[in-house]
Amino acid sequence: MSTDRYTSPLSERYASKEMQYIFSQDKKFRTWRKLWIALAETEMELGLPEVTQEMIDELKEHQDDINYDVAREREKVVRHDVMSHVYAYGQQCPKAAGIIHLGATSCYVGDNTDIIIMNEALELVKKKLVNVIRELSKFAEQYKARPTLAFTQFQPAQPTTVGKRATLWLQEFTMDLEDLEYVQSTLKLLGSKGTTGTQASFLELFHGDQERIDKIDPTIAKKMGFESCYAVSGQTYSRKVDTRVLNVLAGIAATSHKMSNDIRLLQHLKEVEEPFEKTQIGSSAMAYKRNPMRSERIASLSRYVMVDVLNPAITSAVQWFERTLDDSANKRLSVPEGFLATDGILDLDLNVVDGLVVYPKVIEKHLRAELPFMATENIMMHCVELGGNRQELHEAIREDSMIAGRHVKEEGIDNDLLEIIAADPRIGGRFNLSKEDLEKNLEPSKYTGRSEVQVDAFLKNVVNPILEKHKDLLDDTKTEINV
Repeated sequence: MSTDRYTSPLSERYASKEMQYIFSQDKKFRTWRKLWIALAETEMELGLPEVTQEMIDELKEHQDDINYDVAREREKVVRHDVMSHVYAYGQQCPKAAGIIHLGATSCYVGDNTDIIIMNEALELVKKKLVNVIRELSKFAEQYKARPTLAFTQFQPAQPTTVGKRATLWLQEFTMDLEDLEYVQSTLKLLGSKGTTGTQASFLELFHGDQERIDKIDPTIAKKMGFESCYAVSGQTYSRKVDTRVLNVLAGIAATSHKMSNDIRLLQHLKEVEEPFEKTQIGSSAMAYKRNPMRSERIASLSRYVMVDVLNPAITSAVQWFERTLDDSANKRLSVPEGFLATDGILDLDLNVVDGLVVYPKVIEKHLRAELPFMATENIMMHCVELGGNRQELHEAIREDSMIAGRHVKEEGIDNDLLEIIAADPRIGGRFNLSKEDLEKNLEPSKYTGRSEVQVDAFLKNVVNPILEKHKDLLDDTKTEINV
């Protein structure tokens, strides 16, 4: 590893080798050569006499042994990456040298390769997203009936279950998957449309034969594994495509960020913890600390991806007419780094979800500390059945609740609301209700509503069909994170 120059943390610390290869120079230039072969084959199949099978065989023979040294030296002279690789390929294929890139412009290899690479990157993202969904579904199933204190505005609210809360994260991930699959299904190649998208060069090459020219893009698309090409373009495919793709990544990042925030808050409450290695150090000063560093890293990377989506959006908005080149440097950064960061996020998601630790005793302790407040409605209804006035009972319970709240906050004692209600002549004294009678209302499962039923229905009707559809993407390999 080089220590005397900047290296990207995305490749050194966060992104997987698989995602790094998809955006590597080797992957790009090998794809360029496949595209040149597809173009030459198409031209030959459509009857262009300048292109022969012998030339195509020669191109295929050298499609993977790229002479990078020749291309690098040539680029120093011509200052053009595509023409440098055309030259280098031609050096290896002297018979085909004259027809490489015939009728095409640089965006033929550049933009088509970008689409191909984004499509492959989305496949890897999809695989990891499906596996996160599966692991979260296991967690939701395991804890679907475990009552826990719910929060609104991070204030104690009507209880839910640990599993039901997990379905809130899970639902957003399934929405992200829907978005991903939709956007991926709309991806098309640029094809070969020339310098301003008019295919003027092919009009010349094929002597105005419109029927044959119409077959160029569909044939290239099929050879490269796509159903079609965009119907119209300037020199490039619309940069709105990049915006749509990165919006998918930003959605995954937002979902991951929300989940990581919840886990960090739960870890503060000591109810749920992310995995912590036996030799892991939480703080250089405070040896006892168990920081939620994985969840914090999810949040940190997620913010990067959510902001990164602005790059293609702004680039798309400022493209002039048929094209400008102020997109190039930005695309080289924003698209790969968006994918590399998302890849790291999903690996962290999977690592965290797979190792979540739940502490039922702490959960129950927190829940029981608040249950007396939540039981007051049931107590009030019971007293109405015994002949009480609802409005009078409501005021009495409100006053008693304020007293109990002050005891908890000002004196630091346990919640004594039931004792106060039992001793209140308007309630306990009038209706002969002891503290023990009132405690019968404190069974936590009475207050979780339909949480367990909702989890079962959600997993059955939403999640399981997704997992069945994508069962070929499920992977039991444990996810390793670099640091």
